[in-house]
Amino acid sequence: MFAIPGKPPVTMTDAAARQIARLMGEGGTEGLRIGVKKGGCAGMEYTMDYVAEADPHDEVVEQNGARVLIAPMAQMFLFGTEIDYEVSLLEAGFKFNNPNVSEACGCGESIKFEGM
Repeated sequence: MFAIPGKPPVTMTDAAARQIARLMGEGGTEGLRIGVKKGGCAGMEYTMDYVAEADPHDEVVEQNGARVLIAPMAQMFLFGTEIDYEVSLLEAGFKFNNPNVSEACGCGESIKFEGM
């Protein structure tokens, strides 16, 4: 994993940690696995899946009862990312504040990384 000793590869806001922990409790899952895949108008998309068991190659970040697992192929793209959970009048959902993103499409669903 790409890491700085003593610093988690991703962080969660309190709102995100509460939501992930709540959903873990409701679904009986081991955590939320995040990753990236090819797709969307900018070239890449985030993936999020609740999982029953961690893969031995996942990077695991725990905070306030929430557990995030980072898929191996996504680790270099997600280093330094803050995961937030926002609620507005029209929608609620997880938001990724990722310093590695060089472009994002207008809909906010698709991203591009430097050098890709």
